[in-house]
Amino acid sequence: MPQNPIQFQPGMSLREFLDQFGTEPQCEAALRQARWPDGFVCPDCGAREHSTFVADDRQYWQCGACHNQHTLCSGTLFHATKLDLRTWFLAMYLVTQNKNCISALALRRQLGVSYRTAWRIKHKLLEAMAEREDRRQLQGVVVADDAYLGGVHAGKPGRGSENKVPFIAAVELTPEGHPLHVRFDPVPDLKGTTIRRWAERALDPGVHLVTDALASLGAAAVAVAAYGAIVVTPHKSSELAPFRWTNTFISNLKTAIRGTYHHFDWHKYARRYLAEAQYRVNRRFDLASLVPRLLHTCARTAPCPERWLRLAAVRTGAAA
Repeated sequence: MPQNPIQFQPGMSLREFLDQFGTEPQCEAALRQARWPDGFVCPDCGAREHSTFVADDRQYWQCGACHNQHTLCSGTLFHATKLDLRTWFLAMYLVTQNKNCISALALRRQLGVSYRTAWRIKHKLLEAMAEREDRRQLQGVVVADDAYLGGVHAGKPGRGSENKVPFIAAVELTPEGHPLHVRFDPVPDLKGTTIRRWAERALDPGVHLVTDALASLGAAAVAVAAYGAIVVTPHKSSELAPFRWTNTFISNLKTAIRGTYHHFDWHKYARRYLAEAQYRVNRRFDLASLVPRLLHTCARTAPCPERWLRLAAVRTGAAA
């Protein structure tokens, strides 16, 4: 079997990572470039005139117009962090360069921090990924199917199980039928109104959408240019060619989650864990760029205090 060039691409080696981000000044320079590529811009008023000073070994930028003071990390995902940036950059490397997920426990061992700190880092990075991917709309031909996370406890099997979190897996295909982008979106249920709202948010209006013949999935038809339903019974959708890539990504996603996490609150945190997989899949063609791209996203993500992270609220109007 020939090698898959996507799977066998070199990515960013640990040596290359350390060469680029191995010191605190290198990390500070990278964050400064990601946040202010054309020089300082005041986050409050947009002015460029400024002065700088150092206090408590930390550099501050003071706006010449509104006179507000800002540090390199203030107003970003790294806001008020007590960790050095090298720890954050190493966490970004570990989260992005592994095809499978990395648990907070494994992150704790790799970073040399407490479990609570590792959990906080992990979920802040996942929130940045989720907010970035929330704005993505699939285009062209899209094949979608419903799937589930959880279900390890006794109860009703299949659709409608109280132990499972439903989600929609959608794959955007190229004209040649190859997968391009994906979305993994948790939904509260599979009712028609829920599916319609999902389609309006996740799909471009010009999409040609294909699903199985579950009646409620047909509610997405009003949000797209064309819609087709394929009757699956008596087969499984995985046995039908149109659903090949959708089921492949669902299988890979579940394998990664089950092989990494012993347990997490499916109902509370499914959005972030699905976004983690979605973020990596949609950037799989250039693994070497994942750390700089995640840094760019983190620099534009608003602060996420731990209290808010544990509420698992969905923030709208988030970062680029």
